[in-house]
Amino acid sequence: MRTAGTARYALGGLGVLLIGIGVRLVVAEPDPAGVLLWLAGALVLHDGILAPLVLAVGLLLVGRRHRGTLRGALVVAGGLVLVTLPLLVRPGEPPNPSALPLPYGRNLAIVLAVVAAGTTARVLVRRRRERAQRDDGDAEGAGGAGDGGAGGGRGDGDD
Repeated sequence: MRTAGTARYALGGLGVLLIGIGVRLVVAEPDPAGVLLWLAGALVLHDGILAPLVLAVGLLLVGRRHRGTLRGALVVAGGLVLVTLPLLVRPGEPPNPSALPLPYGRNLAIVLAVVAAGTTARVLVRRRRERAQRDDGDAEGAGGAGDGGAGGGRGDGDD
């Protein structure tokens, strides 16, 4: 209990220190109002649009078993899009030609396809495992009537 309390205070202190550094950096900006406006917009976008959208999609599109997987994929995809978005919508040529040397739109599409493929693979593997456990349980129930229900059969959920 003492260790948890110490860790909590240490992390709280680190958080306060990082907030102080952030405030100092915002004040040192030539346009602190613009930075604060951007931060407020990011907060509204995340808490008002993205988080409810991810929760709603998870609730409406998939069953309980795969809801976490889909939400995780949506969070990763959303984070990737938000990080890449400023590079995609920047008007004009960058001041330094080496700053944006790659086709970020194509690369974002590739990474999102990898996230979708990984999510699909996870769902399919999970379905296959559940089906195999269910089939093993059916076979055990039909063939194991003479053992009195005792024994180390499969289907106990610890696989």
